[in-house]
Amino acid sequence: MLDTTRVSRSFPSVSLPSCGEGSPVEVALIAQLGIGAGDQLVRDAGIRQAAHPRFVDALDEPSARLGGMHLAHDDASSLYSFSVGHHGHPFHRHAGPRMFTAIAGSGGAQLRFSTASDAQLQQDPAAFLHALRCVDIPPDCLFTVRFGSGTWHQFVSRHPRHPALFALSCHANERSGALTGAQRARVDAGAADIPTLTETLPPAVQQVLAQTDLTRLPVVSLSLHAPARSALAGLCARSRDLVGRVRSGLARLRPAHGYVGRSAAAHPIHSASAAPADSLLQQALAGDVDHEDYTTLTLPPRSIGSRSAAAVLESVLDGFVHNPPPSVGRLMALRNVLVAPLQLRTSPLGCPVSSLLSDAPGERFAQRFPVHAQSRSPDDRSAEVLLGADDRHLRFRSCVRVQLLDDGAAVVALGTRVRTHNHFGRLYMAAINRVHRRHVSPAMLRMAVAHALAPELVQATALQPATGAA
Repeated sequence: MLDTTRVSRSFPSVSLPSCGEGSPVEVALIAQLGIGAGDQLVRDAGIRQAAHPRFVDALDEPSARLGGMHLAHDDASSLYSFSVGHHGHPFHRHAGPRMFTAIAGSGGAQLRFSTASDAQLQQDPAAFLHALRCVDIPPDCLFTVRFGSGTWHQFVSRHPRHPALFALSCHANERSGALTGAQRARVDAGAADIPTLTETLPPAVQQVLAQTDLTRLPVVSLSLHAPARSALAGLCARSRDLVGRVRSGLARLRPAHGYVGRSAAAHPIHSASAAPADSLLQQALAGDVDHEDYTTLTLPPRSIGSRSAAAVLESVLDGFVHNPPPSVGRLMALRNVLVAPLQLRTSPLGCPVSSLLSDAPGERFAQRFPVHAQSRSPDDRSAEVLLGADDRHLRFRSCVRVQLLDDGAAVVALGTRVRTHNHFGRLYMAAINRVHRRHVSPAMLRMAVAHALAPELVQATALQPATGAA
């Protein structure tokens, strides 16, 4: 075999012409990552991929659809992730073209492509081998791949102790190519995934392939910093082999978590000492109370679109549950630890809305949220619910209210009334009064309204029902 090497001053790349009538296969190296970084990245990304709601594990190619089509906006593109382990995956093809960016594991990867047409394979299954081309990718490398419709391909690791790669694949047009009727129906329904868009080799070609030693095929080797078969490249490969396994092992000591941070918009907040006379809160705990507050947030015109007050209120209540302020969560965690020996109620939610997690029978707002009472104006421009719970040291009631104004603005309110039962209850309220008025209620209201305005920005992770908190 004749080995030749040429220097590339740009991204080392290769374009393999099609043996049929399709597009060429294009592969390019982009960057060399740190020693052993490939294995760690493939492992961590694989764990996150497996936790994705659209994760599929099939054909030795675990994958997830990260972003689907938006046909209403004339957008038929989709974004997928997929990974290939140290065993590789079988040869297969897709109806449409593919473009992806990938990270190779710390043992490197070999990409195998055959562009033989269906007519060529029907005439002679061995045409698959005549059209077969291989590209070697070095360890810990970022690279890109592009190939046309119907290209048979297989990705394998160059080292049995390392995964082959993790990739992000863009399907520019999910509806393109020679899809079957069943495949097109799944695509149009938004239910497509990589396995349903995949076709494996015909049995006759598989039989020919099983009798072939693929390690003897010609290979194009791409590399960065050193020629592929040089002593320096060999030393680098051995170092990455060892360090990759170490880094991947150490990564097991920490969880593969991610975080989505979000700050609420600074809509005007106003605090009052009491709820208005027509509020449900004024009808609760009649007589003298030991604590009362009422916090309102004003949204500018057109913020809520054409939604009714009841619809906005439902979204706000959902926001209290699914988008609580982290600072209030930490305060509640501390509070729960301190009062647990006293056998008081505990909850992960802030006190004013903790009863939203109750599973006790009773009245429901929007057939979802437990409430003591609810009201809605005939024109649906005002809606309100009454929440609350009783405990050993006090009773509290809270109202959440939405009012739509004539200029298109909206006012969302959170109010609380508390009546204590004993000296400890009065001491408890004295301790939390300032932080409750100045931080807890305003922060909870801001985050709940932020969820109501843009729920798609919040990953809803429902809290489990708890015993509530006072």
